[in-house]
Amino acid sequence: MSNDTENQQSVAYTEKPAESENFDEAFKIEKPKYNDKFFALFFVLVFVAFFIVAGIAINAARETWSYQGGSIYHSSNTFSLNSNTAILFGFAVVIAVVLSFLILVFARLNAKLFIISGLILNILLGLATGIYYLALHYWSAGIVFLVFTAISALCYWRCRSRIPFSAIVLEISIDVMKRYKSTLVVSLCGILLSGAFSAFFLMVVVGCYIKYSPDAGNPGCSETGGTCSRGSLIGALVFVFFAGYYITEVMKNVIHVTIAGIYGTWYYLAGSDQGEPKWPALSSFKRAMTYCFGSICFGSLIVSILQMIRGLVQALRTQSFDNGDICAGCGFLILDLILGFLDWLVRYFNHYAYIFVALYGKPYIESAKNTFNLIRHKGMDALINDCFVNTSLQLYSLFVAYVVTLFSWFFLKYTKPEYNRNGSFNAPVMAFCFVVAMQITRVSLAVIESGISTFFVALANDPEVFQMTNRDRFDEIFRNYPQVLEKLMTKDAQVEQQQNYQQQQQYQGQQQYQGQAPPQY
Repeated sequence: MSNDTENQQSVAYTEKPAESENFDEAFKIEKPKYNDKFFALFFVLVFVAFFIVAGIAINAARETWSYQGGSIYHSSNTFSLNSNTAILFGFAVVIAVVLSFLILVFARLNAKLFIISGLILNILLGLATGIYYLALHYWSAGIVFLVFTAISALCYWRCRSRIPFSAIVLEISIDVMKRYKSTLVVSLCGILLSGAFSAFFLMVVVGCYIKYSPDAGNPGCSETGGTCSRGSLIGALVFVFFAGYYITEVMKNVIHVTIAGIYGTWYYLAGSDQGEPKWPALSSFKRAMTYCFGSICFGSLIVSILQMIRGLVQALRTQSFDNGDICAGCGFLILDLILGFLDWLVRYFNHYAYIFVALYGKPYIESAKNTFNLIRHKGMDALINDCFVNTSLQLYSLFVAYVVTLFSWFFLKYTKPEYNRNGSFNAPVMAFCFVVAMQITRVSLAVIESGISTFFVALANDPEVFQMTNRDRFDEIFRNYPQVLEKLMTKDAQVEQQQNYQQQQQYQGQQQYQGQAPPQY
């Protein structure tokens, strides 16, 4: 028997995707409807409320701008964030955007080196940053950075053997990026949009401090929009951070769903007889903003609530360490790590759920069930540990956040704003910069992360398609990941298999009862 015949028998490929002229026909929705509409409406309300608060805060900052100093130095504001901080935040956004773009370029040049250097850079930079903070007796920041560094080092050591396989998957993803220039356009739009929103968000944070700080000499209190008090300031900041998280998550996931549609087009239709549908990026974006938008808002809300809770815990942790309460600080540190793991788990789960949303137009709950089925049958080890690319991308986001946070520390140290003369604003300002830099990088790298995740979902559902259209690449994957041939079954197929098994068992029991040998299956 020839090798070709053996290969055809190993994986039965019965039919190619149906012929289509556009994206909507290629990936049809059984019952076209707007899923999870309530959550889409809730997002719109949060979006509108955020810009109302933003208008109040920025108006207060604009009316008192001369009092804030208008530059890095010479501010009369000695009690809250001012123009010095606004300029710092501007630098932080620019650094994050530039580094994100350079990371994308590096990934396209050398996939394997991209993965290895990302791991090593984070370990070295995290270790150096932690030691530097400890040397300055800034205990809370030093401990946190050393904990993250230890986790990164352990992750690299345990997963280093999987790097060659991850490099293959990353190369495949980058090949698709080169084939579809629209993926880079979507990514560039994401970088610019997230950078612009992050800059605006940070200006709103500064404006909230200017408007609501309860100081007798604060001219912002006379501006419209409420009274100055500690409660008003905390309430405004909590809402602004929740809304900022939520809007950024929705933005990132819209990009993710759009990219997933492009990669789905490549996987199923690029090698078919009828060819690819027209304008996959535009059609995928249209679906993300219409039928799928409510589902995107649903999943993003869960992550945003977790992020808000984690942010409060981090603030309490920093305050405890700064006040010398080591026991409480360690308790909040442990709670922060637990919440961080939950945040990662929900993000990971949502990431794959959105692929079912993108390709099949399913509501969030149904997509979540399909994701659970995917993880249950393919295994957490296959989806997480065997592909180290997503972990490497997250570490690059952490690397950018480290750089921006370190820059903010030096900025505050050498510009010496009057409001921070005793260092009380170091922690919140550095935390703002860390979170914003992380979000900008995550959005920019979504083009790679989304492509790889979509590839895995398609490979789990229909490995025979990739075997037929990309035989050399399929053989490379098979050598490193033999489980690729284990096709994921739908719930109906599982029920049918179980029924066949029960019938077989009943038949064998009847034959044995009659003294006959059971047939061989």
